[in-house]
Amino acid sequence: MNRPDESVVLIDGPWTHRTIRANGIALHVTEAGTGPLVLLLHGMPTFWWTWSAQLLDLADAGYRAVAVDLRGYGASDKPPRGYDATTMAADIAQLVTALGERDAVVVGHDVGGLLAWTMAAQHPQVVRRIAVLGAAHPLRLRQAVLYDRKGQRHASAYALGTFQVPRLGERLLTQDSLFLERLFDTWSGPLWRGTPSQLTAISRYAEAMRIHPVAHCSLEFFRWMVRSLPRPDGRAYARSMRQPIGTPVLQLHGELDRCVLPSTAQGSSRHVSADYEWRLLAGVGHFPQHESPERVSDELIRWAKLG
Repeated sequence: MNRPDESVVLIDGPWTHRTIRANGIALHVTEAGTGPLVLLLHGMPTFWWTWSAQLLDLADAGYRAVAVDLRGYGASDKPPRGYDATTMAADIAQLVTALGERDAVVVGHDVGGLLAWTMAAQHPQVVRRIAVLGAAHPLRLRQAVLYDRKGQRHASAYALGTFQVPRLGERLLTQDSLFLERLFDTWSGPLWRGTPSQLTAISRYAEAMRIHPVAHCSLEFFRWMVRSLPRPDGRAYARSMRQPIGTPVLQLHGELDRCVLPSTAQGSSRHVSADYEWRLLAGVGHFPQHESPERVSDELIRWAKLG
C-alpha cells in the first residue's frame, strides 16, 4: 500500500496554509479571518481539518482563527521525540508569539484539550481563556482511570492497552480504515454515526494517519502519559498541574461521549479557580465539532467575546 504524503492535508478552502517555526520545529497552520486570535488544537486521530467549520464561523465573527497540526501530525514536523504534554504545550505557547500575538483563546479537543489545560497551567501569560471539548483536566482523568475501574478505566482501555504495545497500534491505524471506523462508531453519537459527513471525516483521517510516521507519533503521547507516571518527568508534570487554573474555562462535552466519560470531564471543575462554565451537549458523542458544529461555533464565539 502506497503511503500518502503531506499534501493530502493541504485541503483547499477559504483559508490560508502556512508553516510557522516554534519551539525548534515547523508547525503547519491553517488560518482564516482577522481579529483577536483563536487557536484551535485537534486531537487523535484527527488533524487541523476537524475545525474546518469553526475556522469559517470564527472568521465570520471577527476573529483570527488558526487551526494547527500538532507536532507529529499532518504537515507539521515529526521529530523522534517531544511527545509529552509539557513539550507539546510549549510548541503551542511559542506558536502564539510566532504568529505575532500576545495571547489567544485556546480551544482544544481530546489531546488538544489536554494541551489547552496544560497551557493554562504552564503558560498562562499567552492564554486569554480556554475552551475544552472531549477532554478532562489531566489530573481528573488520571484519578478516574485509577479509581473508576468499570467506567473511565474501561473507556480508556485502548490507551492503556492496545496503544502501549510497540507496533500494534501503528499497524491498526495504518493497515486499513476499519480500526478508525470502529473508533468513530464507538465514540460518536447516533445522529452523526454513519452519515456522509462522518464517512468523509473517517476517510480523510485514515489517509492522514498513513503519512509516515504520523501513526507512531500520535501514539507516543499516550505512551508517555502511561509510562511517565512513576518517572521524574511524569511527577514534575503532575506537580505543575496541581495549581488551580486561573484562566477562564469553558468545557463542552458530549452527553454520549464514550471515550472521556461526562462524569470524568465534569469533575475537572475542582481544578479551576477562575470563571468556569460546563455545557453538556445532548445527543453528542466525542466529536462535538463535527457532530454539532453550529452549536460548538456559537459557544466558542460567545466565549471568545467574553474576554
